[in-house]
Amino acid sequence: MARSARDLALAYDALAGHDPDDPVCADRVADKLMPLLDRGIEGLRIAVAGGYFRAGNFPEAQSALARVAAALDAKIEIEIPEAARARAAAYVITASEGGALHLDRLRKRASDFDPAVRDRLIAGAMIPAAMVVKAHKFRRWYRGQVLELFARVDAVLAPVTPCAAPRIGQKTLVLDGIEMPLRPNLGVYTQPISFIGLPVVTVPVPTEPLPVGIQIIAPPWREDVALRIAQALESKAVVRAPRPALE
Repeated sequence: MARSARDLALAYDALAGHDPDDPVCADRVADKLMPLLDRGIEGLRIAVAGGYFRAGNFPEAQSALARVAAALDAKIEIEIPEAARARAAAYVITASEGGALHLDRLRKRASDFDPAVRDRLIAGAMIPAAMVVKAHKFRRWYRGQVLELFARVDAVLAPVTPCAAPRIGQKTLVLDGIEMPLRPNLGVYTQPISFIGLPVVTVPVPTEPLPVGIQIIAPPWREDVALRIAQALESKAVVRAPRPALE
């Protein structure tokens, strides 16, 4: 891996903690992760996300997920409810917040933005407030549904993208047989997870010509679980980030 699980744990331990100047920072004691990494993964219940997270996968993504699941003896498959709708809600929230954040600069210096980024921000600023409110209400319900899953499992595996890492300059990808813009669709499997604040570690599984990322998703405040699983995969040499061949 470009950064090992221990590197990430060290960085987490250095950065974690309550910041009184940050209004959205949780006021809680942060557990140190480094002492927890050596606990290993024995006894952890690791599942594979099915349903939405299987749809549209390229063969290389399916193979990478299967290799990681086999290495961890993860035989449970679960379905995260309403993941497609969660992705839509995440898009509404992030687009509207991004548009609002940059609205003044868009009005005064629109030419400073990359055209594709500019157009997405403008579109986000124009989303009706009623849609944003509904998306937030859905997020609250959806987060509760996902947290219930962690009563049965300790971590969930899912692909990061439906395909291998895109090449620099690549503009499109094919999803369900339809060619679509690359940049707004790379988050098809990550947005349903990130917008409810779950800790995730992404590990690269070597494939040709470029690696496939696999998400290790843990319940709130259990970064140690995700990193322990990542370290186990490193030790088994299942995941690594090889330098791509120069053409």
